Amino acid sequence: MSDSDTHQGASGTAGAGRPRALVVDDEPDLVRVVSAYLEREGFTVSSALDGERAVTMAQELAPDVVLLDVMLPGIDGIEVCRRIRAFSDAYIVMLTARGDEVDKIVGLSTGADDYVTKPFSPGELMARIRAMLRRPRAGAAVHAVRSFGDLTIDVPAREVRRAGEPVELTPREFAVLDVLSESPRVVFTRAELLERAWGPDWFGDEHVVDVHIANLRAKLGDDPQAPGALARS
Repeated sequence: MSDSDTHQGASGTAGAGRPRALVVDDEPDLVRVVSAYLEREGFTVSSALDGERAVTMAQELAPDVVLLDVMLPGIDGIEVCRRIRAFSDAYIVMLTARGDEVDKIVGLSTGADDYVTKPFSPGELMARIRAMLRRPRAGAAVHAVRSFGDLTIDVPAREVRRAGEPVELTPREFAVLDVLSESPRVVFTRAELLERAWGPDWFGDEHVVDVHIANLRAKLGDDPQAPGALARS
């Protein structure tokens, strides 16, 4: 497999109405296995074996989902994630062989939506991806333009502004903010917030929500001692 292979699924023409996935890992065997599972799920799959190529392909192909290894030759996966997030709102799942919690937190803080620690079950990985894609990116509430002081949240347009200036959020961050701003006086448990933001099929470490809340506070200038649109913790 070359670092620019594009695979066609079991039926249909590659890219014809099919979701697109980019698999980035320097282990060709792992790329082949994950790509095969994605194809069975109906994805058109492309792959890259290094970080520089991954960024280029993400720009060219506009994937819906990126599966991204942390340890890559050249630029590492965390930097690749940061660069991709600058121009894409694709769902990004970090693949890491490390058990270090710092890697996970850094990856999520640079825009990743989820992480999976190697060795992992391809079936579990596909379940996480399906759960992500079940939640539509566009907000369902047609009338939902919410204001909290100088903060404006346009749910249908998925736009957030503070004092008139746009605030860039990842899809996961926006999903959390959508839930919290819809019910600003409600205190959610981690499990409740995850289920409402990402659907009942979501599973994983509940503490991942803490990272997204911290990112939202930093981006929105929210004071933990006097929270605004964000839930009290």
